[in-house]
Amino acid sequence: MAKSSWELVLNKTFLKVIDAFAEGRLKSSLPVRGRDDLHRYEKSTYLECIGRMLCGLSSSIELAGSFSKANAPKFFQGLVNVTDNRHADFLNFNEGTQPLVDAAFLALAFLRSPNILWKQLPDNTKHQVLISLKSTRVIKPHFNNWLLFSAMIEAFFFMVGEDYDKMRIDYALRQHEQWYLGDGHYGDGSLFRADYYNSYVILPFLLQITETLKGQVKDWDNIGVRVLQRAQRYAEIQERMISPDGTFPPIGRSLAYRGAAFHLLAQLALIKKLPQSLKPAQVRCALWSVIEKTLLAPENYDENGWLTIGLNSHQPDIGENYISTGSLYLTSVIFLPLGLPEDDEFWRAPDEPWTQRKVWWFGDNLPADKAL
Repeated sequence: MAKSSWELVLNKTFLKVIDAFAEGRLKSSLPVRGRDDLHRYEKSTYLECIGRMLCGLSSSIELAGSFSKANAPKFFQGLVNVTDNRHADFLNFNEGTQPLVDAAFLALAFLRSPNILWKQLPDNTKHQVLISLKSTRVIKPHFNNWLLFSAMIEAFFFMVGEDYDKMRIDYALRQHEQWYLGDGHYGDGSLFRADYYNSYVILPFLLQITETLKGQVKDWDNIGVRVLQRAQRYAEIQERMISPDGTFPPIGRSLAYRGAAFHLLAQLALIKKLPQSLKPAQVRCALWSVIEKTLLAPENYDENGWLTIGLNSHQPDIGENYISTGSLYLTSVIFLPLGLPEDDEFWRAPDEPWTQRKVWWFGDNLPADKAL
């Protein structure tokens, strides 16, 4: 499917949010929805929305194409608004625990767009962002994938030349080595859970942290080599999870993140580190099929164009009690390949069926799958 089709869906899903963000009316516009008392979400859902959205759109911003030229000034203004404590849209970065998560997604956005989203940000806004992200250090992460949220923020501080806490990074990396289970899978903490958190958070974060800190600590570099090998194996498994019609098993927590279940596959396509077994064109077609299933139906949006809680339509019971409207915008990460130029193989190669289509629709004789 052509890059322009991806861009149309991106615009349909995110332009409303971008405009509200830039115009200082995020809090007055974003509907607050969730299974719990709505007061639970009022201090977190707005940062969730912005951190997660920017995390996925950052690659398109960094490409410096038409999307970036049209929207980068809006992102700059939005960041002014949400980090200025005098502004109505000023966001909470340090009350409760949830802000640690979404501050980390915001930090990841800057790491993915260092030359535009960060370097072209006005100096006073950079200062406000740094104050906001440093304020998250008071939050104690849970003993699971949350260790990576603290580490990601510290990796960002390293990138921008600020003092950074090596211990938070070292602890997260070493502990995840202890939680590695084999064949590309990590436990989320000491236990295995059948869900998509290896792709929502764990492997994408480990990849970015070890790449950003490359050359700083030999042990981290060694971990980074292993992380990439594991990520490539997990990507093979992910691609095989996508059925011939673009559906995938509705397993585990946080299914309302929709296409974010394939964060890792999209990231490896962006950084051109897909395993040799996966051609970029087949990944493009597989990811597009997921986008079609999770974002094209009108029921995925409310009457004003905001995402509804669900996986394929308005399915509020799919959302756990920590899911609110802002949470849903993590689906942005499936659009990471839009950071590749039009003439990249990912876009210009002819359509290629993905594994399940090859097996079930065409009866292709494929090599046996192998564990790492």
